[in-house]
Amino acid sequence: MGSGNRMIDDVIGTAGKVIAVHINYPSRAAQRGRTPKLPSYFLKPSSSLSTSGLVERPQGCELLGFEGEIALIIGTAARRVSPAEAWPHVQWVTASNDLGVYDLRYADKGSNLRSKGGDGFTPIGPGLIAAAEVDPAGLRIQTWCNGELVQDDDTADLLFPFSQLIADLSQLITLEPGDVILTGTPAGASVAVPGDVVEIEVFAGGTSTGKLRTEVTEGTAPLADYGARPQADDLQRAEAWGTPAAVPEPALTPELKAKLARVATATLSSQLRKRGFNNVSIDGLSATRPGEKVVGTARTLRYIPNREDLFKEFGGGYNAQKRAIDSLNEGEVLVMEARGEKGTGTLGDILALRAMHNGAAAIISDGGVRDYTAVAELELPVFAANPHPAVLGRKHVPWAVDETVGCGGAAVQPGDIIVADDDGILVIPPALAAELADDSLQQEHEESFIAQMVREGHAVDGLYPMNAGWKEKYAVWAQENPLQR
Repeated sequence: MGSGNRMIDDVIGTAGKVIAVHINYPSRAAQRGRTPKLPSYFLKPSSSLSTSGLVERPQGCELLGFEGEIALIIGTAARRVSPAEAWPHVQWVTASNDLGVYDLRYADKGSNLRSKGGDGFTPIGPGLIAAAEVDPAGLRIQTWCNGELVQDDDTADLLFPFSQLIADLSQLITLEPGDVILTGTPAGASVAVPGDVVEIEVFAGGTSTGKLRTEVTEGTAPLADYGARPQADDLQRAEAWGTPAAVPEPALTPELKAKLARVATATLSSQLRKRGFNNVSIDGLSATRPGEKVVGTARTLRYIPNREDLFKEFGGGYNAQKRAIDSLNEGEVLVMEARGEKGTGTLGDILALRAMHNGAAAIISDGGVRDYTAVAELELPVFAANPHPAVLGRKHVPWAVDETVGCGGAAVQPGDIIVADDDGILVIPPALAAELADDSLQQEHEESFIAQMVREGHAVDGLYPMNAGWKEKYAVWAQENPLQR
């Protein structure tokens, strides 16, 4: 364990600012349903710092949220430091609990002053770990509620590494000795009620802070009506308890997916054209698994042309490419906009393996694929322009996830339905999909009758398409061979 309680008391006594980061762990971003491109912050009063082991849930409040976090204690002043210069300005690392009452979020207009600034709402400690002795990307945080492990994550793939936070803040704010920076919470943060005990511990190799223990008690003084009173609704309850972001009912139901899997893209294409959709085909790509049918919901990733400074800032670490792959869900198709640039890879075997593990239905890119042989051996259909050995940094910067993209000449939006087979790749607007599937099944049923008549020796004139006479014969045939929907 690092240095003990007396030094923590000294830290609290000298703290001038407490600065907290909104979202920093990929697991928390996935839980919230949003991934920030840049860090954002809020202030907590230094009077919120505590080591007492007790915290009051204000009387009348329902949603006291706990968030296990790693706290950084500044040792030497930092002003306009670069990320490379930032870490030596940190003296100590410790555990913290970023407590807050969601019942008052509505009243703060984004400041979090009342909802997260109450006395005792930032317990820290109990031990301090010397920052100079640890790798900031090699820390681990764990949180227990009533003895059950509810948070467990590390700092290897943070959205914003600690040095970036310090450098960013120091651009406009002098970070002074004693200032405390709360660095974000992983997934698993939730609600504590009176009687609950929350424990948080930070590990650095074989060293630990020890467990920061906080017991929740019920407040005895009600909030007066000359200030904001507690208000809780279903949205605040979902966010406080850690319920994943609400997801709309999927357009691609299992029944619809089964229908679309039965019909050829050629049939779907003709039905789309009847409805005036002539530019919904992703063209010029080859499949790693010919003969395999793909039906799934689109997710999107967009690359921009490489520029060295932008790639340095956005190409490394947990970049947009990794976030897109890592957040894929069962049955989703990742569609990549690579501007038709064939001179580099947009996917390799490791990320393809991760996508397959997540249950992705396919990956589509109008750029190149690295490690092509290894990718082709996976049970994950990949559609791409060509193999290419170069990494994406040669031509691309991974830029945006889940935005409208252009791939192979077609516009693709997140949530569009992708159907692909050996005839091609189609993008289907979700609102049309059910009607399109039914009409395509009907068309193929009619074409089965026409094919049978041709095999029996009938000429195609008047039969394909069917005139009135042949339609009557088809109606009789259909009674004996009903369409299975």
